[in-house]
Amino acid sequence: MHTPVMLNEALEYLAVRPDGIYADATAGLGGHTAAIAQRLTTGQVIALDCDGESLELARGATQAWAERIRYHQAKFSELRTALASLGIEKLDGLVADLGVSRYQLTEPERGFSLTATGPLDMRMDRSQGMTAAGMANTTSERELADLLYYLGEERRARRIARAIIRARPIRDTLHLARVVELAVPRTGRLHPATQTFMALRRAVNRETEELDALLVAAPDLVAEGGRIVAITFMSLEDRQVKVAFRELARQGRARLLTKHVVRPGEQEVAINPASRSAKLRALEMKGQRG
Repeated sequence: MHTPVMLNEALEYLAVRPDGIYADATAGLGGHTAAIAQRLTTGQVIALDCDGESLELARGATQAWAERIRYHQAKFSELRTALASLGIEKLDGLVADLGVSRYQLTEPERGFSLTATGPLDMRMDRSQGMTAAGMANTTSERELADLLYYLGEERRARRIARAIIRARPIRDTLHLARVVELAVPRTGRLHPATQTFMALRRAVNRETEELDALLVAAPDLVAEGGRIVAITFMSLEDRQVKVAFRELARQGRARLLTKHVVRPGEQEVAINPASRSAKLRALEMKGQRG
């Protein structure tokens, strides 16, 4: 069962109007999309996701409000084109939850799982791009170490990269997890390969570049008085959002609604432990100068 993270906070900062036009840029399994749709009368919400399989699951999960939802497969870098193709010039709000969906994490064949055997894929859109297996098996040791350090914030990157090179070819998800576990000791409750998997996922899907594209496009697509809400799960992404939002405020283009990051409450974390690392930031767009 899908539990959207920081749902109440996201809705509060979006300030959904019944006649507004909203975008859920990461529809996932449809949790935030459904909650927005329930608050609409004549308005609509655009459910966007680069993962076509997740989008179909979202379509099924949100059928009760389907007349208020439009579904469209698109990456962040395709947001302008996607909205233009739907005849939408401006949004009244946009939400982006940057976490990996439960479906992606629990479906072994998607290759995101540390605990189930599956192909080392990790592509959000399985119709394009190099897989995590291709990256793990062809990248040089230095490049692999840099990837793990910069995209996964893995301090033991060199040792892990060396172990991966020696263990090639990496056959599947559990093989990679085991190679990393043997190379570095477990120091906490997280599996030692957690950051390695995260780094490969981020590299395969160009997540840094895609988030930059969203942060550039969204302010131009959200109308005056409209709001942008971003939920992140790692410090690198939160830093990207914080810097972009503060720059918009400095330019006078937006008003920060969250001067400090908003975190989930104790009750939500107890019910949904996956939310514990979530951070929410929000802003409201102002009119354009000139």
